[in-house]
Amino acid sequence: MDKLKLVRPSRAMRAQAEDYRREFFDHGEREINGSARLDQLDFDRWLERLEGDARRARPDWTVVDTYFAVREEDGAVVGTLEVRHRLETDYLAQYAGNIGYSVRPSLRRRGYATRMLELALDRARELGLDRVMVGCYTDNLPSRTVIQRCGGQLAEVKPYLNGKPMYVFWITL
Repeated sequence: MDKLKLVRPSRAMRAQAEDYRREFFDHGEREINGSARLDQLDFDRWLERLEGDARRARPDWTVVDTYFAVREEDGAVVGTLEVRHRLETDYLAQYAGNIGYSVRPSLRRRGYATRMLELALDRARELGLDRVMVGCYTDNLPSRTVIQRCGGQLAEVKPYLNGKPMYVFWITL
């Protein structure tokens, strides 16, 4: 398994970020989970958002660490990952949870998501959390498998805001 490290996005990573986003769009995917809206914002606005989220600049959100999961051997961006420090809003407590992640389409089914979630759980432990909430749509079997492999216990099945059914899991740290 390739080793991964978590890297906070920086201006120097603009080309990698734009390539990452383009791959999702080229595969017909318009949402990039765990990316703090990389799918919706231009790069400079996205970096500003990350900087604000890291210090809770918005009262309707929480402190969030957003990372690129980068392959150590070649520096390739494999995925994005968010670790939300607290479930301080109804949206976070009901739907988004503490951790969000995605793997670029061309690199799925290689174990990267499992490793990324393990790294996120390590970060959650560093923050002093004793359990975290993670969710996924019910039709996302690969994500469900990853969450369960990392200790996820199914808490409920419910409709997401868009009406699509989702699973809510809790992982005890």
